[in-house]
Amino acid sequence: MRTEDMLKSLHQYRGNAIIIPGRGGNYWIKMSTMPERDLAFRGTAMGGRASFALGLAMARPDEKIILLDSEGDILMGLGSLATIADKAPANLYHIILDNECYATTGGQPVPSAKKIRYDVLAQGAGYPSSYAFDELEDFSSKIEAILNEPGPVLISVKVEPEVQNTPIAKRRYWQTRTNDEVIAEFKKALGPRVA
Repeated sequence: MRTEDMLKSLHQYRGNAIIIPGRGGNYWIKMSTMPERDLAFRGTAMGGRASFALGLAMARPDEKIILLDSEGDILMGLGSLATIADKAPANLYHIILDNECYATTGGQPVPSAKKIRYDVLAQGAGYPSSYAFDELEDFSSKIEAILNEPGPVLISVKVEPEVQNTPIAKRRYWQTRTNDEVIAEFKKALGPRVA
């Protein structure tokens, strides 16, 4: 399935959730109707989004957090699955966009890409629920119900690779706001945390 189509389907059920768009950000920022509730950072290192999402979910247990991660990110930080399962945030929905390659750096294949089952890894780490989807229709018919389950939930979605061969320094950023602007708008939108 195409990443853009999957995100359009997800967008219907976003509600008031905080979105960390990660690898799907180039599409998400064009369709989001609440950019002030999106944590679309520029230039973040791979492997850290899951831990960031966990911290946010624990700091804001009254907010639904949806992370759009990638299989490359997860492989660079596998320990985050066990930590998320251990802390068990009921408000965290961890979506992995699995294109079987490192598309942002030229399309190098992910090791064992055809064999890895991220939903099974999440189950083994202790996530109470995990799902895997290969077809848009299947994902679209089930995502609303999944987002109403208690988390943490991992959802692995096979998407078509969109390989970028332009050198990173010459690419046009999809995120036009600076990280400081993203944080300032997000803080304003959420307001102070109520104890």
